[in-house]
Amino acid sequence: MRLQEALRQGFAVLEEAGVPSPRLAAELLLMHAAGCDRTCLYAHPERELSDAERVLYGRYLNERMHGKPTQYIIGRQEFWGLEFRVTPAVLIPRPETEHVVERAIELARGGADGAPAGALAIIDVGTGSGCIAVALAGSVPGAQVFATDISAASLAVAADNAQRLVGRRIGFCRADLLSGIADATMDIVVSNPPYVPLTQAAGLQREIREFEPAVAVFAGDHGPEIYARLIPEAARVLRPGGWVVLELGFGMLDHVRAMFGAGWADIDVRPDLAGIPRVISGRLQPPLFAV
Repeated sequence: MRLQEALRQGFAVLEEAGVPSPRLAAELLLMHAAGCDRTCLYAHPERELSDAERVLYGRYLNERMHGKPTQYIIGRQEFWGLEFRVTPAVLIPRPETEHVVERAIELARGGADGAPAGALAIIDVGTGSGCIAVALAGSVPGAQVFATDISAASLAVAADNAQRLVGRRIGFCRADLLSGIADATMDIVVSNPPYVPLTQAAGLQREIREFEPAVAVFAGDHGPEIYARLIPEAARVLRPGGWVVLELGFGMLDHVRAMFGAGWADIDVRPDLAGIPRVISGRLQPPLFAV
């Protein structure tokens, strides 16, 4: 079977199965099975697949038809212009999360009044694949970057991505949110926390509901539960004047904004490209009276 024929058949099979973006999925799975890039795929459509490549391609198509995300099949996903290794132990990085990185970089570089300056300590809470921490480590070279996750398997993936992509130390710590992090030691706390209500599980895409790690997707019965824990913990570990930057789930804005009480200032909300509120940030105010 030639590449061109394999691609055509794979597209037809995935389309009939109702797989989203069937052509892109067929391309990625075929490239992975044949060990070639997109240029080779289209420049040499006459190339014959080996028996082993045909078997692999068929297996990948079958897995995708049964709901397994393409990213878990090929083991990678692009984020911030970098190719991250992903496994079923970590949430698949989404383009929307890049808005979190953009806001954190803006603050780290002094792009907003009251932003920290100099050598910064930044911590990514619930790092998963490490995509936020790695992107920040590569974009803010003077910063000390740390990351936590409750899952040891996630931390192993994140550490591998950090070493491969930025080749510098990121301090990884297994923790539930910010437990174990010392008080007043961080300048920026950043996170894409779980925010999907358990009550909405049945309505999620099969790819998310059955294959992505539940601990990284679901927050509780209502959705804002993790924010309610994380914002006070961020206030504890931040130095006065430090910032928290959080990704927002759909419909979470009003709930989360109300959690920023009297100790917070400069609350800022940024939309994603679809105009949906996606990132909220706030600055921890210094105490009124020094002790």
